[in-house]
Amino acid sequence: MTQPLGGPQDPRPPLPDPPAADIPLYVISVAAELSGLHPQTLRTYDRLGLVSPGRAGGGGRRYSWQDVQVLREIADLTSAGIGLEGVRRILHLEARLSGMQERVRELEDELAATRYALSSAVADQGSSRNLPAVPARRAVKSLVVWHGY
Repeated sequence: MTQPLGGPQDPRPPLPDPPAADIPLYVISVAAELSGLHPQTLRTYDRLGLVSPGRAGGGGRRYSWQDVQVLREIADLTSAGIGLEGVRRILHLEARLSGMQERVRELEDELAATRYALSSAVADQGSSRNLPAVPARRAVKSLVVWHGY
């Protein structure tokens, strides 16, 4: 079982408040310090595609706040004995889960809006302002016989 990030027994320094989650700001030495990993390990994880830092004009890696959080998660998973391929799969599944949770939230919002529109239409049923202009019903006094040939 892994310790929560920044927990009481976590030797890594606590993370500061992020400036923006996806802006690549941190050079590799700062990202290594914040994640508790060696800079060479960060380079390896980049080569393996576990994390994809941005690049500065000269080609140097720039890590975002999200990258640092992913690195800390990788460190926790590997220290729990999970291999890098297992870590890759876990990260992939977590990303898929996040996407699905976001889609569920969108669908719930859409359903709530539809329910509201339906309840409003039912409440205004007697009102003519939301109904199309249809002539009032007249009593039918004629009968048409149809013969299908």
